[in-house]
Amino acid sequence: MEGQYRKDIYPGLEVGIILKKDQRNGKITYGTVKDILTSSAFHSRGIKVRLTDGQIGRVAEIPEEAH
Repeated sequence: MEGQYRKDIYPGLEVGIILKKDQRNGKITYGTVKDILTSSAFHSRGIKVRLTDGQIGRVAEIPEEAH
């Protein structure tokens, strides 16, 4: 799993997040980071972010082309 370290995530980055409602089925929603909501440097389930469209979730993956 990627997206557990805050240092890897920044506004404008394309990411895949898991929304709260999708935690059970693991559905990934893609978008662009607007705000980083997790203050700690590491989170085991993924750094929580707000996308530019307002959706909030934990980063599950950072697509390769975004690196």
